[in-house]
Amino acid sequence: MRKFFNSTALLLILAAVFSGLTGCSDSDTSQKGSDGVQPANAGAAKKPSEYPPLASSVAQSDIKNLDGTTFKVADKKGKVVLLNLWATWCGPCRSEMPALVRMQNAHRDQGFEVIGLNTDDETVEDIGSFNDELKLNYALVWADDKLQSDLMKISKFPGIPQSFLVDRDGNLRGVFKGANPADIRKMEELVAKVVQGEDTALEQPAAADSTVEKAAQQPAASDGEVPMKGRSN
Repeated sequence: MRKFFNSTALLLILAAVFSGLTGCSDSDTSQKGSDGVQPANAGAAKKPSEYPPLASSVAQSDIKNLDGTTFKVADKKGKVVLLNLWATWCGPCRSEMPALVRMQNAHRDQGFEVIGLNTDDETVEDIGSFNDELKLNYALVWADDKLQSDLMKISKFPGIPQSFLVDRDGNLRGVFKGANPADIRKMEELVAKVVQGEDTALEQPAAADSTVEKAAQQPAASDGEVPMKGRSN
């Protein structure tokens, strides 16, 4: 009789162990596909962008190349783009250009593009000579009055240089004014992060430049920028 009970107990123990193993296998299978591979969460909704889209008036503006052809910033979707307002007579513009060249060299192969927007309708010859002197490696184009105005509505600042960083989805990721060395370093760091697809804080101008009118009343720039002057024609 004792042998019978011992055998029965052993069977019950084995049954419990087998049941436990079966339960673990079932649970694991419920978390995986039929082939035992964890399925990707393909149905998850894409996280909404925390960054504002670039103003349509800027994205859709016709920008004129030196050869007379035109393009839009919207045509560059899929690239990280840095729009830079400049002129040949602008000293601070000149001083920040080596950083623009570095960024173009460092990130060109990752789909990054600097676009230099000339603000003064300078001649092709003047721009070509300037380009040769500074050995620039990015596109120099013209920004008409409306595009300049629309960009200044974003930056709240009527001087140059100023730059606008746009990500691959057409969202505004940073606004920089002047050529202060600390701000240039900050711009380079932000460009590198956006090119790599990192989430970052939206870089905006200092609150002190809250209105174009206020900035326009300032007699002189103090952090490496110059006021806009009249267009040449």
